[in-house]
Parts: sequence; structure tokens; C-alpha cells
Amino acid sequence: MAVTHDLSLYSLLANASVLVQCVMGLLLAMSLASWWFIFRKMFSLRLFKKKTVEFEAFLNNSDGAKIIQRLNRDNLDAGSVENIVRSGFQEWRSQKTKTDGPEILEGIQRTMRSQYQMDMDDLEVHLSFLATVGSVSPYIGLFGTVWGIMNSFRGLATAGQATLTQVAPGIAEALVATAMGLLAAIPAVMAFNFFTREIEKLSVRCERSIDQFTNILQRTLIY
Repeated sequence: MAVTHDLSLYSLLANASVLVQCVMGLLLAMSLASWWFIFRKMFSLRLFKKKTVEFEAFLNNSDGAKIIQRLNRDNLDAGSVENIVRSGFQEWRSQKTKTDGPEILEGIQRTMRSQYQMDMDDLEVHLSFLATVGSVSPYIGLFGTVWGIMNSFRGLATAGQATLTQVAPGIAEALVATAMGLLAAIPAVMAFNFFTREIEKLSVRCERSIDQFTNILQRTLIY
């Protein structure tokens, strides 16, 4: 009578050894966490970019008086580029009666650079986690596979005759760990590369806005 084995995914997961199941559980948790961070990062970058484009258009199409009027309002929901510019404006407002023009400009630029760095750090939050998932998940899955195959051959050592029917289920359940490692790693790597490029583009736009606002202050407010 031929011996058949259930090779469905559920059966492979349920019949795997405890260590391989722990590896799969770890990979599943890493995958779910990375997808959570991916969706959050997509939303935050989209919002940041939308508000950046809006404020850049305002900055390019408004004179100094309109810009100062807007910056005088406390807009807590402003995009980060506007927050950077507003931090420079607040520095100018607090220092304009204490120092002369060149010293004010230096203080404004330092303040905006500091705010810019904090905002870039906020945008880069969780990118290191995605990079870690993308780099280590295949190796974690490979460890589970190697361990599962070792168990399969250890079991064959006590069998009288090794056949494909006996070997296939153990190897198949071990290879599931490698597949899960790749499923966790590939989206994380793709998301990391995409977010890194987007943040670099936003960084350039922020630096451009810093220089533009500094020039506006130099032309219309200080001299």
C-alpha cells in the first residue's frame, strides 16, 4: 500500500519541528512589522511632499510681506519645510533688535539647519529596521531550512530504506522557511530603497527652501 503525505502549506507548517516553527513565526512577525512601517512611512512621506509642494509654490509666488504674514501665524499642522522656514523667521524675530544683519543671517541659517536635521531624522525613522529585515531575513529562513533538512536526514538514518516519499515532506517543510525569509526581505529592501530616494529628494527641496528664504530675508527684511 502506498504511503501518501499531505503537502499542503498548512500541513507543512503544522508538521515542522518546533525550532523551524519558531523561525517561521519570527519571520512572520518581522514581515508584518515591516509592512506596518511601510504603510506608515508612505503616508507620512506623501503628506510631507504634498505640503512641501504647496509651500514652495507660495514661497515662489509671494512677496516678503505675504510670507511674513503667513509665518506670523502659528500653524501647528504645517508641513516640515514650512516649519523649517518658520524656525528661521522666529529666530530673526527674536534677534533682530539685538544684532546686525550678517549676524542675524548666520543665526537664522543655523536654526533652520538644526530644524532641517531634526525633520530629516524623523523621516528616516524605521528605515534601519527595514534595512535589517531586508538583510537578515533570508539568512534566518536559511537557518530554518538547514535545520529542517538536518532533521529529515536524521530521521532517514533510522529508516530501513530512503525513498522520495519519505524525504520530500521534510525537505518541503524546511524550504518553506526560506520562502518566508524571501517574502519578508524583498518588500523591505524595495521599500527601503524607495524611501531613501524620496527622502533624498525632499532633503534637496528643504535645502533649496532654506537658501531661498535666507535670500528673501536678506533682500526685504534686513537691509
